[in-house]
Amino acid sequence: MKKLIIAAGTGFLGNVLIDHFKDNVQEIVVFTRGKASVKNNVRYISWDAKTMTGWERELEGADVLINLAGKSVDCRYTETNKNEIMASRVDSTVILGKAIQQCSNPPAQWLNSSTATIYRHSTDKQMDEATGEIGHDFSMNVAKMWERSFFEADTPNTKKTALRTSIVLGKKGGAFIPLKRLAKLGFGGRQGSGNQFVSWIHEKDFARAIAFIINIKMEGVVNVVSPAPIRNAQFMATLRTAVKMPIGIPIPETLLKIGATIIGTETELVLKSRNVIPARLTQSGFTFKHGDLTNAFATL
Repeated sequence: MKKLIIAAGTGFLGNVLIDHFKDNVQEIVVFTRGKASVKNNVRYISWDAKTMTGWERELEGADVLINLAGKSVDCRYTETNKNEIMASRVDSTVILGKAIQQCSNPPAQWLNSSTATIYRHSTDKQMDEATGEIGHDFSMNVAKMWERSFFEADTPNTKKTALRTSIVLGKKGGAFIPLKRLAKLGFGGRQGSGNQFVSWIHEKDFARAIAFIINIKMEGVVNVVSPAPIRNAQFMATLRTAVKMPIGIPIPETLLKIGATIIGTETELVLKSRNVIPARLTQSGFTFKHGDLTNAFATL
């Protein structure tokens, strides 16, 4: 690959991808809300994710565009935050689509973030791309609008893939850091009933899956999750073992709600049962290096 563009690539997942691709790609360009700069052979270009201000010229001749833009859902679902969560995903996707349409030599592939949260709360059925059931609530409706704005963009010369990604477990960001802290403090028991499934993927497998999708030119929707969803109680027990904490005080739903209010987040992030499997990845021959949770925690 000669040129890779990562829109909104300065966060946790962007850095995971940069780390993975930096030795195999001639040029990496990151669109950022920050100032233009060059760091470690990565060029950072300013954009606002809404309007064309010159960044769009970088798309000419690019091999791959990966869009990671979107306000974090780790916040209270006030009307203001809900509007920002929706707009940050849809606006960035729409403007990238328009920019690609203007290219005389558009990117060969466009991978756009989506979320495994698009599927309904499920303790009874594993959700794959073909038979997974999409539900109706705020988070699922955001995901549907996000994907619709992506696939409706008229970009006939660019292959498109929506990445239905689960919780990514990594050393330097994402959900693993606060969960590890909880476990070390002795609060690593089940959350709520503990019966809900957690879909997760190790940061290295996340990056490897993205590279695989690019290499075999997968199109459509792809679940970027590890092969084995695990119940919350078992997930937390495995984490307690990893951090060598014998005590794991469970946190009932009422306490979770109070705590979520205090720290400014929503209980959905831990109580929703995400029972999602990577059918298309495994059927296409992708192998996971960290598909076992005990092994994943050990490497982190």
